[in-house]
Amino acid sequence: MTIKKNALMAALSVTAFSGWAQDSNETPSSSSANTNDDVIVTASRFPQPVSTVLAPTDIVTRDDIDRWQAKTLNDVMRRLPGVDIAQNGGMGQSASMYIRGTSASQVLVLVDGIPVARPGISNTADFNQIPISLVQRVEYIRGPRSAVYGSGAMGGVINVITQTDKEGAQINAGVGSKGFQQYDGSVRQKISDNTKVTLAGSYESTKGFNVQPGSTYEPDHDDDGYRTKTFWGGIDHQFNNEFSGFARGYGYTNNSDYDLGSPPSSPAYSANESETYNHTYDMGLRYLSGAYSSQLTGSYQKVKAYNYSSEYGRYHEGTTLDDMDQRNIQWGNTYSLEHGQISAGVDWQQQRLTSSDTSLSDTYKRDNTGLYVSGQQKLGDVTLEASGREDKDEQFGWHGTWQTAAGWEFTPGYRATLSYGTGFLAPSLGQQFGSTRFGIDSNPNLKPEESKQWEAGLEGLTGPLDWRLSAYHYKIENLITYYSDPVTYAGSYDNIDSATIKGVEWTGSIDTGIFTHQVTLQYLDPRNDKNDEVLARRAKRQAKYQLDWTMFNIDMDVSYQYYGRRYDNNTSKYNNTQQVLPSYSTVDISASYPVTSHLTVRGRIANLLDKDYETAYGYQTAGREYYLSGSYTF
Repeated sequence: MTIKKNALMAALSVTAFSGWAQDSNETPSSSSANTNDDVIVTASRFPQPVSTVLAPTDIVTRDDIDRWQAKTLNDVMRRLPGVDIAQNGGMGQSASMYIRGTSASQVLVLVDGIPVARPGISNTADFNQIPISLVQRVEYIRGPRSAVYGSGAMGGVINVITQTDKEGAQINAGVGSKGFQQYDGSVRQKISDNTKVTLAGSYESTKGFNVQPGSTYEPDHDDDGYRTKTFWGGIDHQFNNEFSGFARGYGYTNNSDYDLGSPPSSPAYSANESETYNHTYDMGLRYLSGAYSSQLTGSYQKVKAYNYSSEYGRYHEGTTLDDMDQRNIQWGNTYSLEHGQISAGVDWQQQRLTSSDTSLSDTYKRDNTGLYVSGQQKLGDVTLEASGREDKDEQFGWHGTWQTAAGWEFTPGYRATLSYGTGFLAPSLGQQFGSTRFGIDSNPNLKPEESKQWEAGLEGLTGPLDWRLSAYHYKIENLITYYSDPVTYAGSYDNIDSATIKGVEWTGSIDTGIFTHQVTLQYLDPRNDKNDEVLARRAKRQAKYQLDWTMFNIDMDVSYQYYGRRYDNNTSKYNNTQQVLPSYSTVDISASYPVTSHLTVRGRIANLLDKDYETAYGYQTAGREYYLSGSYTF
């Protein structure tokens, strides 16, 4: 046992333990403007006003999602600072999210505080697994949080919260371009003085479009559609003044068509359709007494992801299956101090994955236990925070991370911040143990990716302008990269590359009369240390502008997004040039009108100017799209 681990164990044993109220019932609804009344739990795993969080933070509420008329979680995230999304076509197609230049695998995605299962070999969370109808709130933290959450939280944390405090019932229906249909409904009601029940369901589909019109493979010439359906149920019960509990579960299926781009070399590589089945169950017990609170949560997630050929069918050559079970137990404790809070707890996770095709199969298992402590204290005009964590992985042993930050309000309304943090990303099960069907060998010496990050910030309220300026520097080592023998083509994943990411980010919001303006400006320089190449699919320049206003009872929203020139790939022994993706900009506009106190109608035009652009080379984007929807509350 290392000195670092001993120190953390000692801190855990002598600290007054306290709980983490991860459930969104403790977080009131808010707007994305992040007012001082907003409460957030994601930053440090204890409830705190968003104004006290030293890391850059954004909150999106259900009201924001409805006003923007977002159709997917990707639609929500691409509006936020630091986010760049590369998508292989339209709705339901595979997508990669980059936050401040870090890759999609280096961002931790949570649903109600529980990590989303990552069954694929790429080690990324699939946002198509999270139907937009479930999303009531999104808490988004930029910067490393591995010292709080463990593996994956190198670039940031996205916590999707599915519960709401609002009682009542609502039904929604919508139609749109390319055969889009959306239907969902929910009810949240007290069945006794101490018990609340929530039920929700949804269906969404689109006929899509041909995402690769230049493909030479005949089956690719069809439209690439997407279909998903979801059911969600939960119960909350207050046992007495101190104890409460909850149980919830949801299941969904989604199906999407995609293109290969060229004829497959054999039927084994002819898959062009995917189906995903997900069932998730959570149970928890909460305790609150005075300054001390505690929460114990258990979660089980079952994901079955099929890929198969439309030409040969689901049970013939070309079919693959990733069948994953993920179990999580989290015990968190929080103790409120006079001018701060301290949190400590234990996380346990077990992953079981069977990856197979029609003739070959691999089975993997991994257990991980994490111990963490996190705290914040205000001393006069200075706010200090620190976190430390040790993770015990059954494959690569103990791994420690830590972070610290300080904020100084040097004059009323203005604050300077400085932070340093470390992060890590454990390899996926397929990267660690290999994959027989892909000819990938195991690598027992594969180590986690590691990062170190500095960030300096200055924020203030200058008249009506609320703004923040951040400068950051990431150093990422032991990047997991696939290497194959040029003769035998046998290969494995190894810790080959390293990268340095530098960037500057400015965000601001201002009200002028009936208008609310939100602006993001970003400059990014992400490079491979080996050859100084700019990392693929990261725009060096990014600008986002959002305008909201209400007139004659009509709520209006206009969104403008600009992304500078990017590269689609990095050079390798198979490709010695980088493919350029030109810069592009889009404008979306939406409107909503309350016909009655119960009925609201909404309309949206996406890509108003009908711009032709690509976020991934060779994959067509949707062009101009129209949507119309209505909602009725009871």
